[in-house]
Amino acid sequence: MAFDSDLVPIAGIMVPIVGSIAFFSFLAVAAWAGARRKEREAYYTSETLKKIAESSAEGASSALQLLREQEKNAIKRRLEGTKLGGLITVAVGIGLIVLLRGIEHDEPVYLAGMIPLLIGVAMLAYAYMLAPKEKEKE
Repeated sequence: MAFDSDLVPIAGIMVPIVGSIAFFSFLAVAAWAGARRKEREAYYTSETLKKIAESSAEGASSALQLLREQEKNAIKRRLEGTKLGGLITVAVGIGLIVLLRGIEHDEPVYLAGMIPLLIGVAMLAYAYMLAPKEKEKE
């Protein structure tokens, strides 16, 4: 069975094109599905809170308390994400310094690892010192 050599250049061009189209189509559908899920969650949450608030005065106060708790949890998750991102960036900076120092001994190229290291330190400094703290009241 002979292989047609004219198809090799076409296949070499078509594979990346078809792969790119499939990948970006998947990203579009995934983004749409994620947005739709968040929209449904927000709708169901608002409907539930509306029903609780309409039930009684006690229900209204519990609905407000639930909203405050959700907001507090979102702030806490964002702050924890900043801490984790800072730690990962510091680790990348240290690893880059070690790697570049091992590769090149004569030139100070390892100092390029200071860039992610200092970015990570700035993220951690923000998370621990400058980020708004949650208020302890009520």
